[in-house]
Amino acid sequence: MTATLALAAFLAASSQTPAGPAPPTPARDEGLPPSEEQAKVALEKSPRHGEWVDVKLPSGATPIRTWIVYPERKEKAGVVLVIHEIFGLTDWIRSVADQLAREGFIAVAPDLLSGHGPGGGGTDSVASRDEAVRLVRALTPADTNDRLNAVREYAVKLPAANGKSATIGFCWGGARSFAYAAAQRALDGAVVYYGTSPETEDLARVRAPVLGLYGGDDARVNATIAPAEAEMKRLGKSYESHIYDGAGHGFLRAQEGRDGANRKATRQAWPRTVSFLRDHLK
Repeated sequence: MTATLALAAFLAASSQTPAGPAPPTPARDEGLPPSEEQAKVALEKSPRHGEWVDVKLPSGATPIRTWIVYPERKEKAGVVLVIHEIFGLTDWIRSVADQLAREGFIAVAPDLLSGHGPGGGGTDSVASRDEAVRLVRALTPADTNDRLNAVREYAVKLPAANGKSATIGFCWGGARSFAYAAAQRALDGAVVYYGTSPETEDLARVRAPVLGLYGGDDARVNATIAPAEAEMKRLGKSYESHIYDGAGHGFLRAQEGRDGANRKATRQAWPRTVSFLRDHLK
Protein backbone atom coordinates (compact mmCIF):
# COMPACT_ATOMS: atom_id res chain seq x y z
CA MET A 1 0.00 0.00 0.00
CA THR A 2 1.43 3.45 -0.91
CA ALA A 3 1.83 6.17 1.71
CA THR A 4 -1.04 8.08 0.13
CA LEU A 5 -3.42 5.09 0.29
CA ALA A 6 -2.35 4.30 3.85
CA LEU A 7 -3.03 7.88 4.92
CA ALA A 8 -6.45 7.79 3.24
CA ALA A 9 -7.34 4.55 5.02
CA PHE A 10 -6.25 5.99 8.34
CA LEU A 11 -8.29 9.16 7.87
CA ALA A 12 -11.36 7.15 6.81
CA ALA A 13 -11.12 4.96 9.90
CA SER A 14 -10.54 7.98 12.14
CA SER A 15 -13.63 9.73 10.80
CA GLN A 16 -15.94 6.94 11.93
CA THR A 17 -17.75 7.45 15.22
CA PRO A 18 -16.37 4.91 17.67
CA ALA A 19 -18.86 2.42 19.00
CA GLY A 20 -19.89 3.34 22.52
CA PRO A 21 -20.94 1.00 25.28
CA ALA A 22 -24.30 -0.70 24.95
CA PRO A 23 -27.11 1.24 26.67
CA PRO A 24 -27.68 -0.09 30.18
CA THR A 25 -30.76 -2.14 30.97
CA PRO A 26 -33.25 0.15 32.74
CA ALA A 27 -33.23 -0.19 36.50
CA ARG A 28 -35.86 -2.61 37.69
CA ASP A 29 -39.10 -1.27 39.15
CA GLU A 30 -39.49 -3.30 42.35
CA GLY A 31 -43.25 -3.01 42.11
CA LEU A 32 -43.31 -5.06 38.91
CA PRO A 33 -42.17 -8.57 38.04
CA PRO A 34 -38.67 -8.63 36.58
CA SER A 35 -38.08 -9.19 32.91
CA GLU A 36 -36.46 -12.43 31.81
CA GLU A 37 -33.05 -10.72 31.86
CA GLN A 38 -33.54 -9.60 35.46
CA ALA A 39 -35.14 -12.76 36.85
CA LYS A 40 -32.12 -14.60 38.23
CA VAL A 41 -30.80 -11.58 40.12
CA ALA A 42 -34.29 -10.81 41.45
CA LEU A 43 -34.56 -14.34 42.86
CA GLU A 44 -31.15 -14.13 44.47
CA LYS A 45 -32.01 -10.83 46.18
CA SER A 46 -35.52 -11.77 47.32
CA PRO A 47 -36.04 -11.68 51.10
CA ARG A 48 -39.05 -14.00 50.84
CA HIS A 49 -39.08 -17.69 51.69
CA GLY A 50 -39.26 -19.92 48.64
CA GLU A 51 -39.00 -23.69 48.69
CA TRP A 52 -39.31 -26.74 46.47
CA VAL A 53 -41.89 -29.38 47.29
CA ASP A 54 -42.95 -32.57 45.53
CA VAL A 55 -46.71 -32.80 45.14
CA LYS A 56 -48.00 -36.35 44.81
CA LEU A 57 -50.42 -37.35 42.07
CA PRO A 58 -53.34 -39.69 42.84
CA SER A 59 -52.21 -41.89 39.95
CA GLY A 60 -48.88 -42.55 41.63
CA ALA A 61 -46.99 -41.00 38.71
CA THR A 62 -43.85 -38.92 39.23
CA PRO A 63 -44.62 -36.18 41.78
CA ILE A 64 -44.90 -32.63 40.51
CA ARG A 65 -41.88 -30.53 41.44
CA THR A 66 -43.36 -27.27 42.66
CA TRP A 67 -41.90 -23.93 43.68
CA ILE A 68 -43.77 -22.20 46.54
CA VAL A 69 -43.12 -18.66 47.76
CA TYR A 70 -44.74 -17.35 50.92
CA PRO A 71 -45.72 -13.74 51.62
CA GLU A 72 -44.46 -11.89 54.67
CA ARG A 73 -47.75 -11.34 56.52
CA LYS A 74 -49.57 -12.44 59.67
CA GLU A 75 -52.94 -13.23 58.10
CA LYS A 76 -53.69 -16.28 56.04
CA ALA A 77 -53.38 -15.69 52.31
CA GLY A 78 -55.00 -16.70 49.06
CA VAL A 79 -53.21 -19.16 46.78
CA VAL A 80 -52.21 -18.27 43.22
CA LEU A 81 -51.22 -21.13 40.92
CA VAL A 82 -48.64 -19.80 38.44
CA ILE A 83 -48.91 -21.73 35.16
CA HIS A 84 -45.71 -21.56 33.15
CA GLU A 85 -45.18 -20.70 29.52
CA ILE A 86 -44.50 -23.21 26.80
CA PHE A 87 -40.85 -23.06 27.88
CA GLY A 88 -41.53 -24.89 31.14
CA LEU A 89 -40.78 -23.79 34.70
CA THR A 90 -38.03 -21.19 34.24
CA ASP A 91 -36.31 -18.71 36.55
CA TRP A 92 -38.59 -16.06 35.10
CA ILE A 93 -41.75 -17.91 36.14
CA ARG A 94 -40.29 -18.42 39.60
CA SER A 95 -39.54 -14.69 39.79
CA VAL A 96 -43.17 -13.90 38.92
CA ALA A 97 -44.20 -16.19 41.77
CA ASP A 98 -41.87 -14.27 44.07
CA GLN A 99 -43.45 -11.00 42.97
CA LEU A 100 -46.92 -12.37 43.72
CA ALA A 101 -45.71 -13.29 47.21
CA ARG A 102 -44.49 -9.72 47.60
CA GLU A 103 -48.08 -8.66 46.95
CA GLY A 104 -49.37 -10.89 49.74
CA PHE A 105 -50.28 -14.17 48.00
CA ILE A 106 -48.99 -17.71 48.43
CA ALA A 107 -47.56 -18.29 44.96
CA VAL A 108 -47.35 -21.88 43.76
CA ALA A 109 -45.57 -22.65 40.49
CA PRO A 110 -45.70 -26.32 39.41
CA ASP A 111 -43.38 -27.80 36.83
CA LEU A 112 -45.97 -29.46 34.64
CA LEU A 113 -43.20 -31.27 32.78
CA SER A 114 -42.33 -33.27 35.91
CA GLY A 115 -41.86 -36.89 34.84
CA HIS A 116 -41.98 -36.05 31.14
CA GLY A 117 -38.36 -35.01 30.67
CA PRO A 118 -35.32 -37.21 30.01
CA GLY A 119 -34.94 -39.88 32.69
CA GLY A 120 -38.29 -38.93 34.19
CA GLY A 121 -37.15 -35.41 35.01
CA GLY A 122 -38.80 -32.07 34.45
CA THR A 123 -37.86 -28.76 32.89
CA ASP A 124 -34.39 -28.80 34.44
CA SER A 125 -33.61 -32.11 32.70
CA VAL A 126 -34.34 -30.76 29.22
CA ALA A 127 -31.33 -29.87 27.07
CA SER A 128 -32.84 -26.98 25.10
CA ARG A 129 -35.74 -24.57 24.96
CA ASP A 130 -36.91 -26.19 21.74
CA GLU A 131 -37.12 -29.54 23.52
CA ALA A 132 -39.10 -27.98 26.37
CA VAL A 133 -41.54 -26.53 23.84
CA ARG A 134 -42.00 -29.93 22.23
CA LEU A 135 -42.69 -31.62 25.55
CA VAL A 136 -45.10 -28.96 26.78
CA ARG A 137 -47.03 -29.14 23.53
CA ALA A 138 -47.43 -32.88 24.10
CA LEU A 139 -49.18 -32.36 27.45
CA THR A 140 -52.88 -33.14 27.11
CA PRO A 141 -55.55 -30.87 28.62
CA ALA A 142 -56.71 -33.73 30.83
CA ASP A 143 -53.20 -34.44 32.15
CA THR A 144 -52.60 -30.74 32.76
CA ASN A 145 -55.87 -30.32 34.65
CA ASP A 146 -55.15 -33.40 36.78
CA ARG A 147 -51.80 -31.92 37.72
CA LEU A 148 -53.25 -28.51 38.49
CA ASN A 149 -55.94 -30.16 40.61
CA ALA A 150 -53.34 -32.01 42.66
CA VAL A 151 -51.26 -28.88 43.20
CA ARG A 152 -54.29 -26.74 44.03
CA GLU A 153 -55.60 -29.30 46.54
CA TYR A 154 -52.18 -29.41 48.22
CA ALA A 155 -51.82 -25.63 48.30
CA VAL A 156 -55.23 -24.65 49.67
CA LYS A 157 -54.62 -26.97 52.64
CA LEU A 158 -51.36 -25.27 53.63
CA PRO A 159 -51.57 -23.87 57.16
CA ALA A 160 -50.91 -20.35 55.85
CA ALA A 161 -53.64 -20.54 53.16
CA ASN A 162 -57.12 -19.04 53.52
CA GLY A 163 -58.76 -21.67 51.31
CA LYS A 164 -59.24 -19.49 48.23
CA SER A 165 -57.37 -20.01 44.96
CA ALA A 166 -56.79 -18.47 41.56
CA THR A 167 -54.64 -19.15 38.53
CA ILE A 168 -52.38 -16.93 36.49
CA GLY A 169 -50.80 -18.16 33.27
CA PHE A 170 -48.61 -16.89 30.46
CA CYS A 171 -48.68 -17.83 26.76
CA TRP A 172 -49.44 -21.58 26.78
CA GLY A 173 -50.06 -21.20 30.49
CA GLY A 174 -52.47 -18.34 29.83
CA ALA A 175 -54.60 -20.61 27.69
CA ARG A 176 -54.45 -23.28 30.38
CA SER A 177 -55.45 -20.74 33.05
CA PHE A 178 -58.64 -19.88 31.15
CA ALA A 179 -59.33 -23.56 30.38
CA TYR A 180 -58.81 -24.52 34.03
CA ALA A 181 -61.49 -22.03 35.03
CA ALA A 182 -63.87 -24.21 33.01
CA ALA A 183 -62.56 -27.41 34.56
CA GLN A 184 -62.28 -26.50 38.26
CA ARG A 185 -65.55 -25.19 39.69
CA ALA A 186 -63.98 -24.25 43.03
CA LEU A 187 -61.57 -21.74 41.47
CA ASP A 188 -62.05 -18.15 42.64
CA GLY A 189 -60.38 -16.33 39.74
CA ALA A 190 -58.28 -16.77 36.62
CA VAL A 191 -55.78 -14.38 35.04
CA VAL A 192 -54.85 -14.90 31.39
CA TYR A 193 -51.71 -13.27 29.97
CA TYR A 194 -51.77 -13.50 26.15
CA GLY A 195 -53.31 -16.98 26.05
CA THR A 196 -55.99 -18.21 23.68
CA SER A 197 -59.59 -18.56 24.88
CA PRO A 198 -61.37 -21.92 25.22
CA GLU A 199 -63.83 -23.21 22.66
CA THR A 200 -67.23 -21.53 22.92
CA GLU A 201 -68.98 -24.64 24.23
CA ASP A 202 -66.51 -24.89 27.13
CA LEU A 203 -67.26 -21.39 28.44
CA ALA A 204 -70.58 -22.49 29.92
CA ARG A 205 -68.63 -24.34 32.64
CA VAL A 206 -66.67 -21.28 33.76
CA ARG A 207 -67.71 -20.04 37.20
CA ALA A 208 -64.72 -17.93 38.25
CA PRO A 209 -64.24 -14.36 37.02
CA VAL A 210 -61.59 -14.11 34.30
CA LEU A 211 -59.14 -11.27 33.60
CA GLY A 212 -57.44 -11.27 30.19
CA LEU A 213 -54.36 -9.16 29.36
CA TYR A 214 -53.11 -9.07 25.77
CA GLY A 215 -50.53 -7.42 23.53
CA GLY A 216 -51.99 -5.40 20.67
CA ASP A 217 -49.65 -7.00 18.13
CA ASP A 218 -50.67 -10.60 18.79
CA ALA A 219 -53.24 -11.39 16.10
CA ARG A 220 -53.30 -15.17 16.60
CA VAL A 221 -54.26 -14.95 20.27
CA ASN A 222 -56.40 -11.84 19.97
CA ALA A 223 -58.64 -13.43 17.36
CA THR A 224 -60.06 -15.57 20.18
CA ILE A 225 -60.98 -12.66 22.47
CA ALA A 226 -64.15 -11.33 20.84
CA PRO A 227 -65.93 -14.71 20.54
CA ALA A 228 -65.16 -15.43 24.21
CA GLU A 229 -66.35 -11.99 25.26
CA ALA A 230 -69.62 -12.38 23.39
CA GLU A 231 -70.33 -15.83 24.81
CA MET A 232 -69.32 -14.95 28.37
CA LYS A 233 -71.57 -11.88 28.22
CA ARG A 234 -74.45 -13.95 26.87
CA LEU A 235 -73.99 -16.39 29.74
CA GLY A 236 -73.80 -13.63 32.34
CA LYS A 237 -70.23 -14.50 33.31
CA SER A 238 -67.37 -12.16 34.19
CA TYR A 239 -64.63 -11.75 31.56
CA GLU A 240 -62.66 -8.51 31.60
CA SER A 241 -60.15 -8.06 28.77
CA HIS A 242 -57.51 -5.41 28.10
CA ILE A 243 -55.41 -5.04 24.96
CA TYR A 244 -52.24 -2.95 25.10
CA ASP A 245 -51.38 -1.13 21.86
CA GLY A 246 -47.97 -1.86 20.39
CA ALA A 247 -47.13 -4.62 22.88
CA GLY A 248 -46.28 -8.08 21.59
CA HIS A 249 -46.87 -11.63 22.72
CA GLY A 250 -44.95 -12.29 25.94
CA PHE A 251 -44.71 -8.62 26.91
CA LEU A 252 -44.41 -9.27 30.65
CA ARG A 253 -41.33 -11.44 30.14
CA ALA A 254 -39.79 -9.41 27.27
CA GLN A 255 -40.18 -5.99 28.87
CA GLU A 256 -37.19 -4.56 26.99
CA GLY A 257 -38.83 -5.23 23.62
CA ARG A 258 -40.92 -3.31 21.11
CA ASP A 259 -39.50 0.17 21.72
CA GLY A 260 -41.00 0.60 25.15
CA ALA A 261 -44.48 -0.74 24.36
CA ASN A 262 -43.91 -3.96 26.30
CA ARG A 263 -42.74 -2.10 29.40
CA LYS A 264 -45.69 0.29 29.17
CA ALA A 265 -48.06 -2.67 28.93
CA THR A 266 -46.40 -4.27 31.97
CA ARG A 267 -46.85 -1.10 34.02
CA GLN A 268 -50.54 -1.07 33.20
CA ALA A 269 -51.27 -4.81 33.35
CA TRP A 270 -49.54 -5.79 36.59
CA PRO A 271 -51.37 -3.42 38.98
CA ARG A 272 -54.62 -4.56 37.38
CA THR A 273 -53.59 -8.18 38.00
CA VAL A 274 -52.84 -7.56 41.67
CA SER A 275 -56.09 -5.68 42.19
CA PHE A 276 -58.09 -8.48 40.55
CA LEU A 277 -56.46 -11.15 42.69
CA ARG A 278 -56.93 -9.19 45.89
CA ASP A 279 -60.60 -8.69 45.12
CA HIS A 280 -61.25 -12.39 44.59
CA LEU A 281 -58.92 -13.99 47.13
CA LYS A 282 -59.96 -12.05 50.23
